[in-house]
Amino acid sequence: MRSAVILAGGNGRRLGAEKSLLEFEGKPLICWTVERLSMTADEIVVVARDEAHAGRLEGIIWDFATPAEPKVTFTWDSVAGFGPVAGLSAGMKEASGSLAFATGCDLPFLNLQVIERLFELAGEEDYDAAVPVQPNGFFEPLHCVYHRKKMLLACERAMEKAERRIHAPLQELRVRRVCVDLLRPMDPDLLTFFNLNTREDLEKARALWPDHGPG
Repeated sequence: MRSAVILAGGNGRRLGAEKSLLEFEGKPLICWTVERLSMTADEIVVVARDEAHAGRLEGIIWDFATPAEPKVTFTWDSVAGFGPVAGLSAGMKEASGSLAFATGCDLPFLNLQVIERLFELAGEEDYDAAVPVQPNGFFEPLHCVYHRKKMLLACERAMEKAERRIHAPLQELRVRRVCVDLLRPMDPDLLTFFNLNTREDLEKARALWPDHGPG
């Protein structure tokens, strides 16, 4: 069983709007993310900031859901103030699959072939995660596949040490580094990693959508 964990608690200060609720090409960003991941995961876990935020996201997602989408469950950060580490901890705890793809809600061009390949790589040999690595050495910790239980334990240990950096849990794992150039045959422009942080990013994404959006 495969899970997908979506971190949806970001405020989007540089965007000037909450990322998960930002309207993008006819629906909120979180809905596009759920719809896309429903094509490759058996279950989806949406991680909100708190219980009230989770309830709001649930209502919005079900307004746009289709009958074909898999089970979607909602949870929220396990500990306030720990950002993505707490979000990943909550998501991995709620999920059921042995492997879980983790991402944010602000990547409108998620590539299913790339995600499928990461699932395959994470399941091979004795690795705990398959993490894409950019040419400059930057890891993509929110576009990768983790062994769910091991990532949960790594996040819990990081919080026990008061570690808020998202890279801290990775130090506990046997990471399979995946050079992003190996993924170009499936996604030549590597748009799967394109995330929305600024208004300029948003305008660029809207310009790219007609040629690179789903369908």
